[in-house]
Amino acid sequence: MQITYYGHSCFMVAINGIKVLFDPFISPNPLAKDIDIKNILPNYILISHGHEDHIADVVEIANNSGAKVVCAWEIHNWLNKQGVNSTHPMNVGGKWMFEFGKVKCVSAEHSSSLQDGTYGGNAMGFIIESNQGCFYYSGDTALTYDMKLIGEFRKLDFALLPIGDNFTMGVENAIIASDFIKCNTIIGLHYDTFGYIVIDKKEAIDKFHNSGKKLILMNIGEEIILKN
Repeated sequence: MQITYYGHSCFMVAINGIKVLFDPFISPNPLAKDIDIKNILPNYILISHGHEDHIADVVEIANNSGAKVVCAWEIHNWLNKQGVNSTHPMNVGGKWMFEFGKVKCVSAEHSSSLQDGTYGGNAMGFIIESNQGCFYYSGDTALTYDMKLIGEFRKLDFALLPIGDNFTMGVENAIIASDFIKCNTIIGLHYDTFGYIVIDKKEAIDKFHNSGKKLILMNIGEEIILKN
């Protein structure tokens, strides 16, 4: 699978040629100033929750690309009112087979609301299963014991976990989470964008390494390929 990083928690994963974008927060992010969202044309957009730093560009990108947006029921309703009508509502515990693979919605321990104060429903993460591999995008979350269920019932090739602390779990809890989900290849998200979540990247990589794990911290605009 080819993975492209657009900053903060926003990644594009190409699965069998189908482009799946997660949590687009690009144009308001000064660290991503060199990224032109007009060039981002996904087939699907998956939204973990309603906070601006995960949804800021979803309307423009969805309208430019015609992508189908997969999100909580409440965000689906809100997007429809914004003129985005190609949506697929889901909720925690549910699964659906899309053309790129199966999406399973799992719990994320985090708040969720939209900028106008609209309730955003449950925050959630996604497990993506396809013939190219299986991965977990956690979205914003604390460390939870529910993650053990992922490790018991899925064999993950990699996972994307928050490491910035303050609003989510930090590095130490992300290492425990990787034990829970039984996955040693982790891509970090939700760090460095704001003063509250700036991390020491070398220290974070070393802590994962010392725990027998690999932490990948991508540069904005970088593309990598992870094989199963």
